[in-house]
Amino acid sequence: MDPLSVLEEKKMPFAELLGIRILSAAPERVTAEMAVRDNLCTVPAVLHGGALMALADSLGAYVTLLNLAAGASTTTIESKTNFLASAPAGTTVTGECAAVHRGRRTMVWQTRITNAQGKLLAIVTQTQMVLEAPARG
Repeated sequence: MDPLSVLEEKKMPFAELLGIRILSAAPERVTAEMAVRDNLCTVPAVLHGGALMALADSLGAYVTLLNLAAGASTTTIESKTNFLASAPAGTTVTGECAAVHRGRRTMVWQTRITNAQGKLLAIVTQTQMVLEAPARG
């Protein structure tokens, strides 16, 4: 099954609530977009930092899922965000999450979030821990 189909089957309710739409997927990179809706904004009407971080966190989880053994799962154990510019309501942001390290126990990802003009809005680096499938017996 192709990676995009795998992620479509593994829907995350919070990512759906945010309106994240995956554009492309591979084990080393996932790209998605999100509309900056009024209910995701702060005052003034710009994307809330937490919504931006949630976009990056969701992409890191999605791409980690593409690298897990059957039955394994993942959780974020560290995340750092540099906010560089704002995204006004009514625009769309794009996140590209790429591998920094894909290990057996942890995976590190960097997400670059840009606006429609390609301006860099934020860089998020996160570490995902690999949770092995429970032993049977």
